[in-house]
Amino acid sequence: MASYDKTIATAASLAASLMLVRGLANELLPSEAHEALSHLLASLRSRLTWQHTIVVEENEGWSYNHVYWAVKAYLSARIDNTPANIGMQRLRVSSAESDDDRMVVSMEAGEEMADVYEGTEFRWRLLTREVKGNPNGNGGAREVRSYEVSFHKRHKEKALKEYLPFIVAKAKAIKDEEMCLSTSMNEYSDEWNHMELQHPSTFEALAMEQKQKQSIIDDLDRFIKRKDYYRRIGKAWKRGYLLYGPPGTGKSSLIAAIANRLRFDIYDLELTGVESNSDLRRLLVGMTNRSILVVEDIDCTIELKQRGEQDEDEDHAKSNSTEKNKAEDKVTLSGLLNFVDGLWSTTGEERIIIFTTNYKERLDPALLRPGRMDMHIHMGYCTAEAFRILANNYHAINSHATYPEIEELIKEVTVTPAEVAEVLMRNDNTDIALDDLVELLISKKKDACQ
Repeated sequence: MASYDKTIATAASLAASLMLVRGLANELLPSEAHEALSHLLASLRSRLTWQHTIVVEENEGWSYNHVYWAVKAYLSARIDNTPANIGMQRLRVSSAESDDDRMVVSMEAGEEMADVYEGTEFRWRLLTREVKGNPNGNGGAREVRSYEVSFHKRHKEKALKEYLPFIVAKAKAIKDEEMCLSTSMNEYSDEWNHMELQHPSTFEALAMEQKQKQSIIDDLDRFIKRKDYYRRIGKAWKRGYLLYGPPGTGKSSLIAAIANRLRFDIYDLELTGVESNSDLRRLLVGMTNRSILVVEDIDCTIELKQRGEQDEDEDHAKSNSTEKNKAEDKVTLSGLLNFVDGLWSTTGEERIIIFTTNYKERLDPALLRPGRMDMHIHMGYCTAEAFRILANNYHAINSHATYPEIEELIKEVTVTPAEVAEVLMRNDNTDIALDDLVELLISKKKDACQ
């Protein structure tokens, strides 16, 4: 032990001497000699240092680093199974739901964790640092996270070619086993905030005509199987859906059902929270494969300008450079469409893009042209078939004495599936719930006749 301490002290003293020599060289030597000496000192320092480190940042440029996610999932699964980590003083514990028995235990910033892979020890640390926001935007300072893994330098090749790929594969297996999906919302102007998706919606429970439901299922299943087909025809492996219809007709439930069927994560993009086309690109490039991009109420979430109007604004702003820069980079219709079917759409694969609107007629024609949104799905008012599905969902019945009257009234009035569901949920007594629904439909019929 004394010999080891002496060796460390000698190495530290030598390193300090090298730093002193380098400092003097900066002041006294010409640039050519200084460069040669710097290379020599770097080589000596590398030989004296036994420890190497790999850094795994949460983000790489504009893109989310999937290795970071894998490391996080892997270490969370290893924390309570590794005896060497008993001494960790600070842990982070979280749970997606108040009644969920599963708790996720993960590292807290500044803590260190040991992991042994095939006889080699790797030591992990979670680090955070604060990065100032864009002074021209409304985003404040934000936290940037990264993992660092340290090991003996003789295991560098093993770390890169065996250990890290093992972690990525293990994390994928963990996710497949847990079958957890995530939903993400944009935070600040250019970051995603991730959380677990808990929506239970399925196609079986959707209040929708069976023929329409089946056509959507068939289209989704066909899309998933056509990776080689999209590659052969030279198109990005993506699919676009436009959901349109009155409020309360089940657009959000359909999106959740699609995610649950395909096991795709959801990215819910709030365009009013995005300041510029640059931030929009950063968000979209940061999405994972096998995911759904959702822009709800696209007709009213943002004032998407026509290209001609945008050009006029840019000409008007030329007198002021600051205004000109803002006008050039403001979120526009063209900026959004460049991702939907431009070069930006090729930055990932196996993605679905969904726009929703209550008023299809208000949409810019550029959003509706052929090849942009592949399938237009009308989410209409409640039908007799949709009512039967809702009644079975909430009261587990397939028939009732009130059915003929209810179905006849539904043909004569406009009522949304959400309105029907609300009445059916009010009372656990099936007879009372259905009588209340009859009263609602009669009331709507009277109002329509006035």
